[in-house]
Amino acid sequence: MSEERFEVHREIAASPADIFAVLCSPAGHVAIDSSGMLQSAEGEPVTAVGDTFLVHMDRESLNDFPMGKYDVTVIITAYEPDAHIEWTISGAIQPPIEHLYGYRLAPTETGTRVTSYYDWSRIAAPYREANIFPIIPESGLRATLGILARTVENR
Repeated sequence: MSEERFEVHREIAASPADIFAVLCSPAGHVAIDSSGMLQSAEGEPVTAVGDTFLVHMDRESLNDFPMGKYDVTVIITAYEPDAHIEWTISGAIQPPIEHLYGYRLAPTETGTRVTSYYDWSRIAAPYREANIFPIIPESGLRATLGILARTVENR
């Protein structure tokens, strides 16, 4: 891993299609979030690069910056059905931060190997200079994978 990207893996006993359905759903993002920041979401499940949905956030869950509640637009930047989804966000803070979140899915004999990543290598200069990245720790990605496993394995 680089110093500007985390990547974690987990075997999940569910099909890539079942996992991908959660990852394409705005409500699915909220349901599996381990940070507590994602409060609710609006929009339709995504189906292509460029699709968007709205997420209502609460930064107080991290207790790192006094941002309170705010909204972000999730913008899909990579989309390969049942295999890869990636997004960035845009919101009140401008210029856009340009950090990326994503999942890669690979079928296995017992389910799916899920790789979750968080990449802040392209963040804009003002955010790099603020030295506040990564916002989500590697352990947060691992915890989200645990919640994702619980969500899809108990259906």
